[in-house]
Amino acid sequence: MDPKNPGAGGELHDLPPDAFHERVHSFEHWLESVRGYLDDRPWGHRADLDTGELSPEVRDRLIATLCNYCVGETAALEGAGGLIRVAPNRASKIFVATQAVDEARHLEVLVHRLRELGVEDPETEIANRAHPSLLSFKEKLLTLVENGEWLSALFAQNVILEAMEFTVFRHHAAQTDPVTQDLLLGIIKDERRHIGFGENELGRCLKANPEASARLVTVREQLDPLVLETFDLALRDLGAPAEERTELGRDYLGAVGRLGIA
Repeated sequence: MDPKNPGAGGELHDLPPDAFHERVHSFEHWLESVRGYLDDRPWGHRADLDTGELSPEVRDRLIATLCNYCVGETAALEGAGGLIRVAPNRASKIFVATQAVDEARHLEVLVHRLRELGVEDPETEIANRAHPSLLSFKEKLLTLVENGEWLSALFAQNVILEAMEFTVFRHHAAQTDPVTQDLLLGIIKDERRHIGFGENELGRCLKANPEASARLVTVREQLDPLVLETFDLALRDLGAPAEERTELGRDYLGAVGRLGIA
């Protein structure tokens, strides 16, 4: 193993636990992870893809959906940025800094996608189309961050919000135009990394301090209704039938429930 570059050359899983933890939270590891799916996607999608013909109704539904994705990504960006100060150690601060970069890129490519669809003033469009439940979620998340509640804010951001986005993006990517699909699939790769960090950090912290789960139960009780309402509104925007809304709500609850916080 090269002591100046631990983990290089396929040796990552041979590292001792502390060195492995530091490596997978590093900017260097983040750069290696994202390079493969960002290099040929200057605005989040391959340049050779074509949206095709969208009916006025489909285009309007897509714009409404993307506007709310922008609200969610803005919450994630502001949340991740605030968590840099709150994170309890250097490795976690570096990881949430890489996450803030991811969220900024997500927001930028989504706004660019709105412009590609002919939206001349994305900021006004986003403000007009934002769902109240998602705005309430953002306010509660940022309050946790501002209060310095590391575990609660991490749970709200990297488990609840990321699981919500992951579930909706995956569903949407399966049934949308090729450009939006490619953009969403790239974002989903980042969301997996963020959820993994949140689950691992929370798992470690709760193992050392099980009584902390009581506060997370309270946070979840406050946020779940907002998430489920946002699900319903987002899938309505997409024109999904009612049974799919129920199914995705179950997917989300299952993803969050893996931590046993209920």
